[in-house]
Amino acid sequence: MKTVSIINLKGGVAKTVSAINIAAVLVKEHQKRVLLVDADKQANTSKFFGLHDEGKPSLSDLLTMRNTAREIIRPTSMPGLDIIPANMSLLVADKQVLLDVQTPQQTRLRDELEEVREDYDFCVIDNAPDLNMTAVNALVASNDVMIPIKIDRFAFDGMPILVDQINRLKKSFNRDLRIAGCFVTIMERNKVNTQGIDVLDRRMIADFPMFKTVIRKTVKVSEMTFLGSALIEYAPRSTAAQDYVRLVNEYLEMC
Repeated sequence: MKTVSIINLKGGVAKTVSAINIAAVLVKEHQKRVLLVDADKQANTSKFFGLHDEGKPSLSDLLTMRNTAREIIRPTSMPGLDIIPANMSLLVADKQVLLDVQTPQQTRLRDELEEVREDYDFCVIDNAPDLNMTAVNALVASNDVMIPIKIDRFAFDGMPILVDQINRLKKSFNRDLRIAGCFVTIMERNKVNTQGIDVLDRRMIADFPMFKTVIRKTVKVSEMTFLGSALIEYAPRSTAAQDYVRLVNEYLEMC
């Protein structure tokens, strides 16, 4: 099982939408078995699939070692796609993990995912815009990091901190961790976005790779969040759906 973290310390860059659609494309277009991990206390991925429940075991119970991954994993409405859901209890779990120095703190998710690695081809982790213990666990458990970026004047906010943390975790806990690349989301065909991509391409060459694929803006993305159906199912001919297909293909070529 290959594990991919979708993360950016900046909000509003379509992390959750990207995680859901990347996972869905892997299932529908490539017939892969995929585990989706909701690692955000806001639990938007869990809510999308109608699997948000404050009373049922979630990622926080895995991190605090009350439940195993097998006990928490739940099927979604898409055959071949399962999820480890989240809820607001992650906020408390983060603090509990930090206080528990008797057991390794950074490797709990990786250890649990190891137990189910034969059940899936890919694991996609939707991370919060944060570098808390949940995000640290996600990065330690990951092979690759994909960073969604929205073109605006704040596009690089938090990037140096994120890259530094990835490099630190790579050195200390996960030699296999790599930045697979950054990809532009919510792309509009206008002068600002075109010039922004040129700036990104020049700046990224020296630091980390850029995917060639960009995810174009479409109203279908907003519609899918209300319907609880990934673009590849709800609007497969939409520009964003086809962009996510191309992005996944581009990623698989480098695996």
